[in-house]
Amino acid sequence: MLLVPALALLLLGAHFFRAGSAAIAGLCAALVALLFVRATWAARTVQVALAIGMLEWLRTAWVFAAARAAADQPYARLLVILGAVAALTAIAAWIVGRRPLRQHFRLDHTGGP
Repeated sequence: MLLVPALALLLLGAHFFRAGSAAIAGLCAALVALLFVRATWAARTVQVALAIGMLEWLRTAWVFAAARAAADQPYARLLVILGAVAALTAIAAWIVGRRPLRQHFRLDHTGGP
């Protein structure tokens, strides 16, 4: 179950690295290591980072599509691909809060669903 959040974080790191933000790319790689910390704060940190990452993918899609539209170039495929990546990132954030990972991160203090 850790594979999807790890993949989403690494993909986000690659995005920032390609954009020239090596420090943020390194932060994304460090967040992958947090997936192995069994603490509530680690789970919440990863979830927040993934939620921000989803917003970054949507922002990137908007900026790139606007630039392509202004240049009178096709942009539908770009929107589909970046929309899928944003959805994967959102699903990864959701997975961190689901039962198997709640147990992994010890979020089930109350024993509720």
